[in-house]
Amino acid sequence: MSTHAEQADRPAVVWFRGDLRVADNPALTAAADSGMPVLCVYVLDEESPGVRALGGASRWWLHHSLVSLSTALDALGGFLTILRGPAERVIGDLLRETDAAAVFWNRRYGLAERTVDEAVKSAARADGREASSFGANLLFEPWTIRTGSGTPFSVFTPFWRACLAAPAPRRPLDAPASIAGAPPHPGLGVSDLGLLPTHPDWTDGLREAWQPGEDPAHEALDRFLAEDVAAYTADRDTPGIDATSRLSPRLRWGELSPHQVWHATAAARDRSNAEGAATFLSELGWREFAYHTLFQRPALATENIRSEFDAFPWPRLHPAALRAWQQGSTGVPLVDAGMRELWRTGTMHNRVRMVVASFLIKNLLIDWRLGEQWFWDTLVDADPASNPFNWQWVAGSGADAAPYFRVFNPELQREKFDRHGDYIRRWVPEWQTEAYQEPIVDLAETRRAALAAYDAVKGRKTP
Repeated sequence: MSTHAEQADRPAVVWFRGDLRVADNPALTAAADSGMPVLCVYVLDEESPGVRALGGASRWWLHHSLVSLSTALDALGGFLTILRGPAERVIGDLLRETDAAAVFWNRRYGLAERTVDEAVKSAARADGREASSFGANLLFEPWTIRTGSGTPFSVFTPFWRACLAAPAPRRPLDAPASIAGAPPHPGLGVSDLGLLPTHPDWTDGLREAWQPGEDPAHEALDRFLAEDVAAYTADRDTPGIDATSRLSPRLRWGELSPHQVWHATAAARDRSNAEGAATFLSELGWREFAYHTLFQRPALATENIRSEFDAFPWPRLHPAALRAWQQGSTGVPLVDAGMRELWRTGTMHNRVRMVVASFLIKNLLIDWRLGEQWFWDTLVDADPASNPFNWQWVAGSGADAAPYFRVFNPELQREKFDRHGDYIRRWVPEWQTEAYQEPIVDLAETRRAALAAYDAVKGRKTP
């Protein structure tokens, strides 16, 4: 392979994916340091086998995050080329058309994505090009955290203990001071991708709630660590107050890296915010655990991790019940508030996510996969690992799952976490009036039916 000096006139391609940032982007840093002209590219791939097409809310976020990334690259002297199609073919064509000397990217962890990446890497190297991938979007690579016997962890607490005992995550990289941009390659405009809905445009609530982009992501992190992390342990389960980080879409789209969040939070912990910071870091740990699970279980969104749940006797689907849940019209106040918040803002408080998921699965007796699909379409932070992982956790079918007999009673959850009704009144203003409907199911009766069905699967009586 030729040296970088011999390649000086040939570009290095940086392939952006879920890492839409210029700071702490090892692939971009490697290209900038190579001395080669840098050609930045994003490929919207909805055609490669097994690659999951984005949901509507995710597409909205992606559009605006790509606009932000393009602006940031322009300021550094670069240019973002936007293409679409099956990535193996599109990237291969780009490398040949530009006679690129190298291609760099940050790793992905789903099987379909890894298969594409390996094919691109093999073809590039066979053509004599440098092809390198980097760890950028997880604190610990999935193959580096193992049990004493060398197997993956299946329980969170020992997993996170092993992570904390491992060498600390690397320090985040600064953004390149500048990049030597390669001549622009013909491509599309962000609007050409058709990511935004038009007929109708249902995104008013998303625009009110969010500003995608790398700079707003850092502002959100700084604000959380300055104002909310000290009380995070005490307040994070109360949906009626603004006490969570709201960083999940930032991490999902890579506007922030976990390394940036880790080290900024560790610094806050050292400023006497120890308990809240440690609790928040453990939430990063759950994100890691979900991705490590996805790496081992590629069909996480469609197949039960615990195979005994394959025999669960899901009743015949009642579309009206599913539709009532989706629309926040179940007559169960906390469930309806969460589902309306989701539709309006593209997110939902984490405590309420568990409640609405439990209600769908264990009160409506609807397959968890249908709930996961709805969240995939409506969440701006619809994450390929965390979304199915958390649905399986609630269902009892996943890794380190909640016991199958744990049913979140939405009325008890309301009394405990929204005692004064601040959250519910915000999203369900007709609550406690004659206009509010009766529940579509009896909570106690449906709980008993769910436990009976689970008993049949488990082959034993519920404790």
